[in-house]
Amino acid sequence: MPQTITKGYKALLAEAEARITTLDVAQASAMLGKEDVVFVDLRDPRELEREGRMPGAFHCPRGMLEFWIDPESPYAKPVFQQDKTFVFFCAGGWRSALAASTAKEMGLKPVAHIAGGFGAWKAAGAPVDPAAPRA
Repeated sequence: MPQTITKGYKALLAEAEARITTLDVAQASAMLGKEDVVFVDLRDPRELEREGRMPGAFHCPRGMLEFWIDPESPYAKPVFQQDKTFVFFCAGGWRSALAASTAKEMGLKPVAHIAGGFGAWKAAGAPVDPAAPRA
């Protein structure tokens, strides 16, 4: 007997986006380089190698987010203990919406995410450090 999904990804995204701030690329790029803002790149390492990086962004694979945020976790990262604004992004904006919502629910604030993710960032001509060649 197949599983019955009672809430799909579209509903989860709509709920998340209702709880968080969504930035367009122009708004996000205006925040780049500010001392009180941390951009958090949720993409996996293969995506970073393939597409490049946002200059100065902190890389946190999506699967580690909750563990890196929680100061009681053995995997906690000091970056998430700072009193700063956290702007999450992924490739297209879905993972980052869910991640920003989770981070906010955990107590991290303020948080936001970039609509369209790194794809929109790159398409808009915002700054990108090129992909690293494979060794």
